Amino acid sequence: MALVVAQEVPTSSSMAVPHGPAGVGEARHRMRDDLYRSGVSESVVDDAVLILSELLSNACRYGRPLGEAERGEGDVRAAWRVDPAGGLRVEVTDGGARPGPSVDALGHRARGRGLNIIGALSQDWGVRDSATGEVTVWVQVTEGHRREDFATRVGGGSGFDFLDAYDDLD
Repeated sequence: MALVVAQEVPTSSSMAVPHGPAGVGEARHRMRDDLYRSGVSESVVDDAVLILSELLSNACRYGRPLGEAERGEGDVRAAWRVDPAGGLRVEVTDGGARPGPSVDALGHRARGRGLNIIGALSQDWGVRDSATGEVTVWVQVTEGHRREDFATRVGGGSGFDFLDAYDDLD
C-alpha cells in the first residue's frame, strides 16, 4: 500500500526584493515557480512575470526602499495572490516617492511604455498609498485579458518590438 501525500501549494506569496536590479531575476523565478505549482495558465504566468519586472523596476527607479534605508539599500516588497476564481493579483510596495519635482505616486510609477505594458496585460490596476508613506502598485491579471492590440499599445509607434519586452526575462 502506497501512501500519497497531497502537497499544499500556496496561493499567495510575499518576498523582500533588494532595492535595485539584483533581486528582480530572483523574484521573477520565484513567482514563475509558485504560479506554475498553483496551476496558473502559462499565458497568465508570462504576463504576470513581465508585469512584476516592470513594477519592481519602477519601484527601484522612482521609489525609496521600505523603512529608513537609503536608495540602493534595503528592500521593496513583491507579493502575488491567486484568487479562488483563478485571477491573479500582483503587488509591489516601496517606501514612497523619492524627493523631487513631483512626489505623485502614480506619475512616478506609471510612465511611458511601462504604463502601456501594464494596461495591455491587465484586467485592472491602481496605486494605494498608506498612512506611513508606503506606496503599493497592484495589478489584476486574468486569463484571456491580454488586449488584442498589445504590440501596438506597447510600441506606440516608437519602434519597440513586442519581443523587446521579454529581453530581460530569463
